[in-house]
Amino acid sequence: MKKLIILFCLLTLKLNAQSNLKFNRRYVECEDQWVAFKMNEDSSYIFGFIYIDEQAGLTFNHEGSFRYNADQTIQVKKLTGSTIKMRLQANSVKVAIIPELMYGDLKIQAIPDWLHFYQTDTVSIKRLYKWGFMYNGWNECSKALTYLLKAKKLQPNYEGLNVELAYSYNCLGEYDSAEIILEDDIKMNPSNAYVNKEYIYTLVKSKKIDKAIQQYKSSLVVLKDESFNAENCYNILQYYYLHNDKENFKIWSKELKKWRIENEQIKQGVKQMKKEMSN
Repeated sequence: MKKLIILFCLLTLKLNAQSNLKFNRRYVECEDQWVAFKMNEDSSYIFGFIYIDEQAGLTFNHEGSFRYNADQTIQVKKLTGSTIKMRLQANSVKVAIIPELMYGDLKIQAIPDWLHFYQTDTVSIKRLYKWGFMYNGWNECSKALTYLLKAKKLQPNYEGLNVELAYSYNCLGEYDSAEIILEDDIKMNPSNAYVNKEYIYTLVKSKKIDKAIQQYKSSLVVLKDESFNAENCYNILQYYYLHNDKENFKIWSKELKKWRIENEQIKQGVKQMKKEMSN
């Protein structure tokens, strides 16, 4: 009887295998995971392993393809010869994390033998900071924090770390935490354009607009790098837009014209705000 029950359970798992492929994960959510892409026209699925290359970023190691037979058994076609690696963009393409129950059929193991070549250093301050920086860039700020907070314990004032932490907190709407960090960081790095940008953004979001304007004006005196001036000005302008303060909106619209706007999103935002404020 026990053998029949076990056999029935195994058969059920096999029959449900195809439904276990849930295509609901973005690349950035699949670090160190086996994944499958959506079905091709020939009813096959490309599969492989996603990891992070320190130099290249998100990378897909293509292992082969598989398809389901009529009886739901799996037919696998593994790649032979040279390895195919694909650099991935942090876009909205969805893949499925392959469940462990399929590992045997696909002839794979949870951690590929070759992965250790890319994980020779997993605990150094440099590595933790780099991974936090990358995840912030992919807008995965909660994940970024897990690395950056570990880095903070190792070396609290590692170059660039505090502002990157503040970026994560700002991204998550935790402006008080960001402000505490940046108040110290701006004292140590008053001429750092990125630190100034993040601090002004934090102050605006915390509704400390007078302090934000003061910091903006101070930054114009000390900064040689003008790359964030338009963005800083835009954030202050947006504050007045959200508070329907037309007088100050006009003043900061004029201030924004001093700077070249490279960011298309900012351009469109300004255009839309001006249209609404003119009504």
